[in-house]
Amino acid sequence: MNTDRNEIAAELRQASKHYGGKGGKGSVTALDRLDFAVRPGEVVALLGPNGAGKTTTVQLLLGLARPTAGAAFLFGRDPRDAAARMRVGAMLQVSKVPETLKVREHIELISSYYPRPLPAAEVSEIAGLGGLEGRPFGKLSGGQKQRVLFALALCGDPDLLFLDEPTTGLDVEARRGLWSAMRELVRRGRTVLLTTHHLEEADALASRIVVLDHGRAVADGTPAEIKARVSGRRIRCSTRIPVEELLRLPGVITARREGAQAELTASRPEAVVAELLRRDPDLSGLEVLGADLEEAFLALTHHPDGEERAA
Repeated sequence: MNTDRNEIAAELRQASKHYGGKGGKGSVTALDRLDFAVRPGEVVALLGPNGAGKTTTVQLLLGLARPTAGAAFLFGRDPRDAAARMRVGAMLQVSKVPETLKVREHIELISSYYPRPLPAAEVSEIAGLGGLEGRPFGKLSGGQKQRVLFALALCGDPDLLFLDEPTTGLDVEARRGLWSAMRELVRRGRTVLLTTHHLEEADALASRIVVLDHGRAVADGTPAEIKARVSGRRIRCSTRIPVEELLRLPGVITARREGAQAELTASRPEAVVAELLRRDPDLSGLEVLGADLEEAFLALTHHPDGEERAA
């Protein structure tokens, strides 16, 4: 590993990407003057609705596409520069590997492309492939195949790892296993750019979250900072107060109930709690919670007009 802590690992500067033209009539804008940077040691989760520009961002940073305007850099170089590419590993959704090759053979093949690959035993250990090295790729379960693709991204001992929807289609157990492998990678000092539709994944793994919408960054901060962007707090309790009465309480934004359980969002939670207790002395199971990442994400990217987004 060869990382200068002051070096920006990946960067877009005022990057735009248009398809079907150069931003004129009939063109589709995937990115719109985006400034974006990943610094050494970070785990950055790139979130956004379908078509927000996540895949395009990854493609520009990997040199798989060129910006229509602006610039992309890997370790200060052109992303197509061989020296920059040697420091990167990628696990992409479109990854295809021969089904008949054994896991060990896949690792040996990809490792042969690099001058200083990570030892095969270490790759297997991080990715949790112990005992699977002699099995053909086509005979593996979905979760095991994802771990192999993760391992192949590690073979070159990369400073920066791109993980594009790495846990798509996995069950809970397999997803948690891959999370553990990612944490081990971070513990070893690697930098990660993660795209995911699983918001709990971003919340659990990322040191920083960037939310894209319509090709622009609409939020950038720690998971706690992103969640703090949503005003109000959630209040849960078991109460006999009718939902119509709950909605009339000062400071209540929304209210709903399921059986005896009620959930409210409130701009003045302390005052609302006091009023709830005054009106229902038998109230129980009271919880006051902050907004979760899903609420923050929806608030940041919700478009009532149903505008179509770029690819």
